[in-house]
Amino acid sequence: MLHLRLIVPADRTEDVVGTIEKTVGTTHLVVLPGAARDPAGDVVMCDVAREAGDALLGELRELGLDEAGSIAVENIDLSLSRRADRAEEEAPGEGADAVLWEHLVDATHEESTLSVTYLAFLVLATMIAACGVVLDNAILIVGAMAVGPEFGPLAGLCTALVRRAPRLAARSAIALLVGFAAAMALTTGFSIAMDAVGLFGKDMLGRARPNTDFIWKPDMFSFVVAVLAGIAGTLSLTSAKSGALVGVAISVTTVPAAANAAVALGYGKIDQMWGSTEQLLLNLAGIVVAGTLTLMAQKALWGRRG
Repeated sequence: MLHLRLIVPADRTEDVVGTIEKTVGTTHLVVLPGAARDPAGDVVMCDVAREAGDALLGELRELGLDEAGSIAVENIDLSLSRRADRAEEEAPGEGADAVLWEHLVDATHEESTLSVTYLAFLVLATMIAACGVVLDNAILIVGAMAVGPEFGPLAGLCTALVRRAPRLAARSAIALLVGFAAAMALTTGFSIAMDAVGLFGKDMLGRARPNTDFIWKPDMFSFVVAVLAGIAGTLSLTSAKSGALVGVAISVTTVPAAANAAVALGYGKIDQMWGSTEQLLLNLAGIVVAGTLTLMAQKALWGRRG
């Protein structure tokens, strides 16, 4: 269930309440006349089944409530109510399958913004991965994958392509390009500094590395795994099952590939640099293609069911 808290101009309250009442899957309607001060108006609250939430939000926006008032949405973790149970039963489809497009756009907008925190996580993840590839340590590679924040802008790009949102697409693309460029440049400097103090060595990168050789030797399995991860990551976002994102993060070698390319560049190993770059681009492309197709399929299936 979702909880909606609305601030409604007094002259639109009747229309808003009528819209809520006619929406299948709503319950617990509360109207507080004159309770809002900024902006001034009435406060309207209700609960709605997740599968009916996107349609209701769309109608509220058509009434101009997002501009003249306010729409706030919260997830309800527990609701002990027969009315709530009845509302979920009456709403079409299953809540786990429903896509809240407004929530998805808002979430990916935040995650795809090129911020200092985003850059810091991506740089740190790439440096950890650099230690992993030089030491041939799979544990460090997995740790770097979990730290990397790159799925946010990838999901934002997928959402932008489906929703035809050029600004979100541009923001996501900039976050990816600038983020990886900065991370790889700083990691190259990091590897040179580590070499200067004797912790890294050119021979360490050139020796046999059975645990991490796959990072710079891309094949079709790399693309297949990226496609599967893109589908899983997109489903985890649309179904609000964020725990699955951890599994997605450690299944594709985007950050390790960027790290291996950066270290290889520092030591002049061009073959490893190009191989790692190809691995990186292959994974990014697989995730974007799979994520976009997944969202398109969800949109088509849910629209048909509705």
